Amino acid sequence: MADQQLYLIDATAFCYRAFYGLRGLATSYGQPTNAVYGFVIMLQKILKEKKPDYLAVCFDVSRDTFRQKKFIEYKSNRAPMPDDLSSQIPLIKEIVAAYGIALFEKEGFEADDVLATLAKKAKEKKVSTTIVSSDKDILQLIDNNTKVYNPYKDKGVVYGEAEVVARFGLEASRISDVVALMGDDIDNIPGVPGIGEKTALSLVKQFGSLDEVLKRSDEIKSEKIRTAVREYNDRIKLNKELAVLDSGIELDFKLDELKLNHPDNPALFRLFQKLEFKAFAEALMAPEIHSPGAEITPLTDTAAGDLVTEGTELIVYATPDSKLVFCVLDKIFSLQQESVKFKEILENPQIKKIGHDLKKTKISLAQRGIVLEGLFFDTMIAGYLLNPSKGGYALSDLAWDYLGKPLQAIEGNLSEAAALIRELKPRLEQELKDKSLDKLFTGIEMPLVGVLAQMELAGIKLDLGVLSELSVEIEKRLIRLIEDIYAAGGSQFNINSPKQLREVLFEKLKLPVIKKTKTGASTDEEVLRALAATHPLPALLLEYRQLTKLKSTYIDALPNMIDARTGRIHTSFNQTGTETGRLSSSNPNLQNIPIKTDIGKKIRRSVIALRPDSCLVSCDYSQVELRILAHLSRDKQLISAFNADKDVHRITAALINDKDQSEVTESMRDTAKRVNFGIIYGLSSFGLARDLSISLTQAQAFIDAYFLRYPQVKEYIQEQIVFTRKNGFVTTLSGRRRYIPEINNKNQGIRQFAERQAVNTPIQGSASDLIKLAMVNIQAVLSQERLPVTMMMQIHDELVFDIPEKQLRECVGIIKDKMEHVFELAVPIKVDIKTGKNWLDMQEYL
Repeated sequence: MADQQLYLIDATAFCYRAFYGLRGLATSYGQPTNAVYGFVIMLQKILKEKKPDYLAVCFDVSRDTFRQKKFIEYKSNRAPMPDDLSSQIPLIKEIVAAYGIALFEKEGFEADDVLATLAKKAKEKKVSTTIVSSDKDILQLIDNNTKVYNPYKDKGVVYGEAEVVARFGLEASRISDVVALMGDDIDNIPGVPGIGEKTALSLVKQFGSLDEVLKRSDEIKSEKIRTAVREYNDRIKLNKELAVLDSGIELDFKLDELKLNHPDNPALFRLFQKLEFKAFAEALMAPEIHSPGAEITPLTDTAAGDLVTEGTELIVYATPDSKLVFCVLDKIFSLQQESVKFKEILENPQIKKIGHDLKKTKISLAQRGIVLEGLFFDTMIAGYLLNPSKGGYALSDLAWDYLGKPLQAIEGNLSEAAALIRELKPRLEQELKDKSLDKLFTGIEMPLVGVLAQMELAGIKLDLGVLSELSVEIEKRLIRLIEDIYAAGGSQFNINSPKQLREVLFEKLKLPVIKKTKTGASTDEEVLRALAATHPLPALLLEYRQLTKLKSTYIDALPNMIDARTGRIHTSFNQTGTETGRLSSSNPNLQNIPIKTDIGKKIRRSVIALRPDSCLVSCDYSQVELRILAHLSRDKQLISAFNADKDVHRITAALINDKDQSEVTESMRDTAKRVNFGIIYGLSSFGLARDLSISLTQAQAFIDAYFLRYPQVKEYIQEQIVFTRKNGFVTTLSGRRRYIPEINNKNQGIRQFAERQAVNTPIQGSASDLIKLAMVNIQAVLSQERLPVTMMMQIHDELVFDIPEKQLRECVGIIKDKMEHVFELAVPIKVDIKTGKNWLDMQEYL
């Protein structure tokens, strides 16, 4: 046993250290993770560098220990554990359990006492112990069998008996004697007046122990110290009791249970994914590919004809370099050369195609003149519906989640990919049924795959002349703007340097610091907006940032994105990018083009009709989320307003201001509009006050007045929160789920954010379902009627089409009908339609 090593980790202390040492770490859903992250870093360092034979971690249970009973002021100077830290402790314990590490804690005792007891028991077993801690109180446990390791000091320092003597001039067991005399400010142990560390050390060294100091106090040379020791004799004894760690706790100590075993990697992986620790999660994946060993054989026309018939489920997988592999039953084939039979199989809608990211496969085949039909089951889309909060849906991710296979990226391995798709499909199919997501999958999401592929293939045509003129215009504006910025700042400086910007704003101009970061005062957009009311410079900086971003992201970048073969840009419409079901776009991100700024509007002018004889048609759902709110809440006032086709913002303004509609001003209507839409997103009085530059009292009065006039909306919000707390998820009108476990979090900020998600997701997600189904239905009619209409873009609640001018009336009628009759709601669905030669200069279509 002599060579066996036990490591004991002072977990609570490290949690605190990580919490205060690492700031700003949190998941996308608001869960703080700084303490968890720091703890995992420390734990992995111990495991990797020290390779202990045995390991345990020790936690405090509560602040109510035997020491408080002896001295009520003990540690009373310490603030309660912050909510952002306490919310992380259960996560850290889950990680400890997943690593297979023993965890010890004891009601009525501190983690230090637990460490002392375990070290003593290990010594009895003749096992060497190293306590991992940065707490000086732990040093008293050092002896010939026990050391203390501080991983933070000088990149790691081990304290043994010699190091303690070198530091204090006496052995470790006498440290509590010194504390008894001098006290401990950190633990709120009051010392003897006039006795500091130097004097306390001197006394203990002179007499050998605290007991001897007290017995022979008359031998103390200094009259002042001698008198103090006698006068505070009882306090000194109490201090000693408080300072000495209790090594006699009753603990169920079985050494074998502290032995390190293999961690539960699937559990760790899930935790790291949940916490969005991507690097930690990826490190768990095996470096090699665990191939099922399936052989790939060439797919000949004869084999294809024998194996692939109507109704057959055919797995189709395309690699990034457009290689294709097929899987029928348990056999995997690769294509050696294209043939008529091969093309017939892929274009036959009666042959069910199964794959991963079938949109990409469809686009790849289309570029080879093959129209992939019969899109039946996409494992990527299924994985997304089952868990829309995941960071990614690669085959390797799904293999881990549903098959328990720790694989690295395998998208380039044909045999492995096809075999995994085949294995995943029944698992995912059953999960979809179990969670009532199968209808959403088959009725909306799978048909949408083909629609999005067609949109991406069609592309978007640009007027490069408009972009070129816009680039010159912005360049001139930026030159003038930079001069104005220097004038407002009183000198020239690097506008793009946060450091120099901080110096100008907060040191030179003496503007108030709104918030701080690790590197100093923040200069982000929120801060500049807050400062804009006090000085002209912040507003100029905001304008500069917006112009430079638009210029680099769109105006100068879009021409470089044009495909040389088609003369168009081909944005990607992402079906798995949001938790609410909304589509997103990338390369370029069309949804981030601001439409309220003059430059943002002018960028839209560059998007033009695909053909000289066609025009663009914009079909925009009118207030669709408010209409869905009316439907879900069944609020009589909202329903009445929409059914009468009234201006709902004007009605709200009249209601909350207690005025007749004829008396409502534009300012009142604008405020009501913000409240109307803000309610959907869980508007707070703070947020409304900030947006409208009004007091918190005024903002709360507006919100209270809103709920007074729309009582069923308030009831709906409360019911949604209650439902989500009970079930852990919310659903849309089509049954789409979003899991929101954070709604029961102890941290108030996280809990309130989750409550807003619980209210907003059914509304925004239902709007997403609505426009997606409209796209599917429209494309089905267009294809069936063979109408020359191109669906080009979906931006939020807007669909943009390219339609020949001669067939405008016929096609617009079909599109409008399909968009306005997707779902039957308690209120009518309304679509605003505009037409024009470009995306900006459009006229209302009557």
